[in-house]
Amino acid sequence: MATQRVLPQSKETLLQNYNKRLKDDIRSILDNFTEIIKTAKVEDETQVSRATQAEQDHYEMHVRAANIVRAGESLMKLVSDLKQFLILNDFPSVNEAISLRNQQLRTLQEECDKKLISLRDEIAIDLYELEEEYYSSSCGQWDGVELPLCEAFHRQDSWGSPETTSDPSCANPEDSDHLGTQESMQRHLNSHGSSTSEQS
Repeated sequence: MATQRVLPQSKETLLQNYNKRLKDDIRSILDNFTEIIKTAKVEDETQVSRATQAEQDHYEMHVRAANIVRAGESLMKLVSDLKQFLILNDFPSVNEAISLRNQQLRTLQEECDKKLISLRDEIAIDLYELEEEYYSSSCGQWDGVELPLCEAFHRQDSWGSPETTSDPSCANPEDSDHLGTQESMQRHLNSHGSSTSEQS
């Protein structure tokens, strides 16, 4: 069983005031409703005429109904004040709600961490299998030297690029020597032909 908390004097006085307001409003509603019921009773003939008595009873009913409405509005205001008092002063409930929310967030964090770790392991396994497949194939070799995957990918792209094939600086040295030999032979033939035409 929870121990009774000792409230400060100001809070204790405020709670007593709330209790007094509650009792007064309920008593007002009950008394006014009782008087309205009594007024509805048909009485015998008196010195006052029936029309005057009916008008008086009608006015009294309106006043007592207004008192009931006022007491009801006071009770609604009291409910609002009690809610505000609980929100501002019920620290155990607030702490319990905060602890519950922290526990929910920690559980969510643990689930996210587990999913991230599982995803990391799956990606590592897939990368390992891809590297094994790459290094065991011919794509991973370059002049007998194993290349990293990214380096081989860039070189493989450079094979089919038009810039590389058209750029003479990137040409094979053997091809450049062959082209130089052909150019010298062409010059020799051209010079020989021109000398023959001069002699004739």
